[in-house]
Amino acid sequence: MGEANTVTLRGRGLVGGVVEGEALVTRDSISGWGGIEPTGGRIIESRHELSGQSFKDKILVFPGAKGSSGWSGMFHMSRLAGSAPKAMIFNYMNTKIALGVVVTRVPAVTDLDQNPLDVIETGDWVRVDADTGTVVVTKGGRPGGGVGGPETGAEKAATGRPGKEVGGHDD
Repeated sequence: MGEANTVTLRGRGLVGGVVEGEALVTRDSISGWGGIEPTGGRIIESRHELSGQSFKDKILVFPGAKGSSGWSGMFHMSRLAGSAPKAMIFNYMNTKIALGVVVTRVPAVTDLDQNPLDVIETGDWVRVDADTGTVVVTKGGRPGGGVGGPETGAEKAATGRPGKEVGGHDD
């Protein structure tokens, strides 16, 4: 298990750092000004496929930035509010996103050897090493545990994956 469920992508790191987290993927570009609500880290553009969802503490995977030059300001505000994504992975570089990832100060990777939108799905566990430009995707969620946050004994038991803790039962 483990390695059979992982895919490694190689690209160009823009803002260094190493983080892991759950992926939030969209095929829609993201508008900063009027497209996100920075205090909650939510997409608010009404026709966006992630409308109403929060990117806080997620690995945000998206094609790129659209809209005005307010993109960087809105993502900077999300960082100040503690609601920024953990990392950004995207396809298309422009001046909005270049400045945006710098002021957001989260690891960011682009120019990957495979289209991340074809490889990464929402809920996959992703390790972003923007120092080396490497993205490791574990399909189906966190290795050895549930999708999302820290693995608990209850999550281990619920998944039935190796390492499962059996709470009070002798099988």
